[in-house]
Amino acid sequence: MLENFPFYLGILIIILLLIMLANKIKVAYPVLLVLAGLVISFIPGVPVINIEPELIFFIFLPPLLYEAAWTVSWKEMWRWRRIITSFAFVVVFLSALSVALVANYIIPGFSLALGFVLGGIVSPPDAVSAGAILKFVKVPKAISSILEGESLLNDASSLIIFRFAMIAVATEQFIFSKAAANFSWMIIGGVSIGLLIGWLFMKAHKYLPTDANVDIVLSLLTPYIIYLAAEEVHSSGVLAVVSGGLLLSNNRHHFLSSKSRLQGLNVWESFCFILNGFVFMLIGLDLPQITKGLEEVSLPSAIGYGVVITLVLIVSRMLSSYGAVVVTLIARNFITVADRRNPGIKTPFILGWTGMRGVVSLAAALSIPVYLNNGNGFPQRNLILFITFIVILLTLLIQGLTLPYFIKKIKLTDIYDPIPRDEAYNQLRQELAQYAIHYLKTNYNDQVENHAQLQHLILKWEQHSNGIDDESIGTDLKVIYLDLLHKQRQWLVNRNKEDQTLDESIIRRQMHYLDIEEEKLRYI
Repeated sequence: MLENFPFYLGILIIILLLIMLANKIKVAYPVLLVLAGLVISFIPGVPVINIEPELIFFIFLPPLLYEAAWTVSWKEMWRWRRIITSFAFVVVFLSALSVALVANYIIPGFSLALGFVLGGIVSPPDAVSAGAILKFVKVPKAISSILEGESLLNDASSLIIFRFAMIAVATEQFIFSKAAANFSWMIIGGVSIGLLIGWLFMKAHKYLPTDANVDIVLSLLTPYIIYLAAEEVHSSGVLAVVSGGLLLSNNRHHFLSSKSRLQGLNVWESFCFILNGFVFMLIGLDLPQITKGLEEVSLPSAIGYGVVITLVLIVSRMLSSYGAVVVTLIARNFITVADRRNPGIKTPFILGWTGMRGVVSLAAALSIPVYLNNGNGFPQRNLILFITFIVILLTLLIQGLTLPYFIKKIKLTDIYDPIPRDEAYNQLRQELAQYAIHYLKTNYNDQVENHAQLQHLILKWEQHSNGIDDESIGTDLKVIYLDLLHKQRQWLVNRNKEDQTLDESIIRRQMHYLDIEEEKLRYI
């Protein structure tokens, strides 16, 4: 390991340079990283990369899921719960079923159980790839919320399918009653464990004498502890991390200080930035090892199988997207659904085209054991690994490179947001300033009359200014201003709960501003 350290250091530098290049030419960085890893892997003298599945599942996956849970809005997830759960569970199952049937039909010796193994691996789209692409184009908030919510749940549903298929391959039988019981425990146990451990960490943050550094280290430990605890009792570690992350994210302003929130945000963004970069580079670097394992199947045949499976995934997701719209249009005549407006034909097309595969598919494929419990080799393991790589590569290239073009060409109109986001943000700031002025005049009227700085602060808010002057103020005024910031946060939380149409990212943006204001008080 130590002798390869310069190589990994060089890989890190290459990752940074490629990401900067991707940002410059406005291409999703996972595409460049996978291609670069592929090119580097064929350079003579490059160390052979053997990716251990535990490296992906236990090192990379928990923090990436946890960070995604902190980023996503629970309110938006609940608002679009019907379509999110449809894509995360129904569409994933239909994709896995389509892959299983086609693989069983076209690949010699490929049983239906092996087909579901492959289907469970390649069925979940990768949120990182979609997020990297959507960064360069403007899409309606509803679409990004649906994709974020789906990405948190589809990993769990696909891995559940994968686990049951693996059991069927190993035992050559499938007992429905036992599978149903295990399925229920994976979901209920995973969610329960995630919420319990998340609640314990929340209390630890709140009642122990922690500072910002300790809070950040605790936050880094949280996803790993939740994941390992859930996996030890054979429930879903993915659902556990997602559940715990959503709980802590929704209560972040109750147990973390402003300094912990600000510093933690920067640490987590940098940490996940590096993890994502390494994962996509490793996908490309591992291809030679995967190709060497193709002994019984010729390389052209294996590539052909990968292309067919990729087409099956693209077509099944597109059909499912339009099917979901049709079901919604019919169901809204009989039941209350999340939104009654017609999304047209453009929105489901974009949702259907965001089907790039990535980290979870790679991890699941690598976790297939080389040998079964009876000592026999796992059937078609190397072919499954190769097909998974082809699916990841083709979806990143085909859908990843064309998605920005389609988004710009289609010109989606946001039928869900009543007013533009910038306008909504400015309106919220104005209302918050009015609330702050009213609160000061009501509760600190004497101090306002006796302190010119408070009067100046009120005047600046009335003129729609930003923040306060970087001038030294007395301790008593700091106490008043801290109290005001606390009340403003409460007002924002209540406003977020009361107005279900208000984009929560606007609330979080203003919360971030208040955290910065509180930190400024430490230096003035």
